[in-house]
Parts: sequence; structure tokens; C-alpha cells
Amino acid sequence: MDATPSVLSGLWLPLITPFRDGLLDEGSLRRLVTHYAAQPVDGLILGATTGEGMSLDDEEAERLVSITSDTLTAAGKRIPLYFGLSGSDTRKLVKALERTALWTITGYLIACPYYTRPSQLGLLGHFSALANSTERPILLYNIPYRTGVNLGNETLLQLAERPNIVGVKDCSADPAQSFDLLRHKPAQFAVFTGEDHQFYSALAQGADGGITASAHVQTPAFAAIRNKLLSGDHVGALADWKRLADLPRLLFAEPSPGPVKYWLWRAGLIDSPETRLPMVPITAGLASRIDQAMVTWGT
Repeated sequence: MDATPSVLSGLWLPLITPFRDGLLDEGSLRRLVTHYAAQPVDGLILGATTGEGMSLDDEEAERLVSITSDTLTAAGKRIPLYFGLSGSDTRKLVKALERTALWTITGYLIACPYYTRPSQLGLLGHFSALANSTERPILLYNIPYRTGVNLGNETLLQLAERPNIVGVKDCSADPAQSFDLLRHKPAQFAVFTGEDHQFYSALAQGADGGITASAHVQTPAFAAIRNKLLSGDHVGALADWKRLADLPRLLFAEPSPGPVKYWLWRAGLIDSPETRLPMVPITAGLASRIDQAMVTWGT
């Protein structure tokens, strides 16, 4: 995929990975990608947190990319297609970049090293080594409540000086840190919010877009909020968000992507809500709440 705009922006979807009977469900994947190719989605992320990437083997990951890329091409949809990588060994991630060099992706979403909790100098060295190992663009992924380490703004802005480190998925969970990043980021560096419940507020403060799992559902409604903000209709955008704000709460009431997968299964977009351990199916109580919400939303 070669659809790489100079500054990344818009509504991006961290696509779920459909499984059935323990295997990658290729039929559901094609149906899912065809559906979102017709939606106002500006980019796709494969194999990241929502895509259960850490449960995919190398062959499955490559097949996931190939099917998605081919399906987008068949649908005439030209959008960036990024692949999620994570790990705590810089050398292994360099090898992963080499292994995926011929895959039909635009770039990578790379999370901070988890569990080891390196220093800011270590984070700088880690991401610098990765940026030196590929010519493809890299989106950083800062999510300290999962990884145990926070990529500070000073370090992040140093990394933003590298030509192929093009943006960040910001899940710092620190509103002050996020706002300061938006104040000081270079113009060519994209900041996406990855906190679904902060989608409106982040955009209103100047974020370039959102990488938003909840946008699997009511995709046009999420896109409309951003479009209204861009056109200066802040009153209309806020009114839309007030109607939509309970949806992310519902879809994150239990560990993601279980709730999203259940909704997509009930909507007929995938053949099974199956997840892989340690992810488990959602509870009967949440399933009932989602069923009721689908009636309310008319889906």
C-alpha cells in the first residue's frame, strides 16, 4: 500500500482479527474489510492490541496483511495500512522489520517496550534503532498502563525529528501530557488519540485524528464529529458526541476486543465472536446490554 499522506490524520480503525475454531477466519476478514472500505475510515491498523496481534504467529500475521491489502485493492480503497509490532528486545524487533520488509503495508505502529521499563535514554535508543532499520514510516504507541513505561514528551519530540517517525498513538492517560504534546509537536508529526472516551476532547484540542476501536461501530458518527470540528461546528460536534459517548464505555466495559467482536458477530460482519486466550468471551450480562444497544442504534 503506498497511500502515505504527508501528514497522517483522520479516523483510523485498529481492525479486529476474526477467528473461528482456533484459526484465522479468512472469509470473515474479507467481509469485514469490504465493509469498512465503504466507510469513512482514513487508515487501518492490523495486528495491534485490538487485533490480538500478540496471539498471531508469523504465518497468520502475513496472511492477515495479504488478505486485507488485496481486499482493499479490490474495493478501490487507497488508505494507509499499518502493522502493529511490540516487544522488549530491540534486536528481535529489528528482525521483525526485516522479516516484514516485503509485506504490502505502508508502515508500522510500534509500542514501547513492555515489562522491562527502560529509561528515557533507553526508549530513545530503542526507537532510533528501529527507525534506522526501515525506510517505512513508524507510528509510536505510548500506552504506559499496558507497558509499564511512559514515553515522555521530551523524548517523543526528539524522536519526531526523525523523518520516518511520523506520529504517535497517544494513550498516556495524562491529559496534561497530551495537551503539552499537542502544543509543542512539529507540524509534520501526527498525534492520534487512542483513548476512545477522549475522542471528542482530543480532537477539540487539536489532535490529528483517532485510532479508535469503538469506531468499528457507528463509524460514520465518529467521522462526522471530526468533520464538524474541522468545519468549525463545535456545537454540532459536541451534541453528536453527547449522543455517542456511552458507546465507548459499553465497548470497553470488559477487556477489548471481546465486546467489539460480539457486536460485529451479532451484526453479521463476522462468523464468530471468538477470541484467543488469555482473552475470553464477554459475560452474558454485557452481551444483553450490547443486544439492547444494537436495538437502540438500529443495527
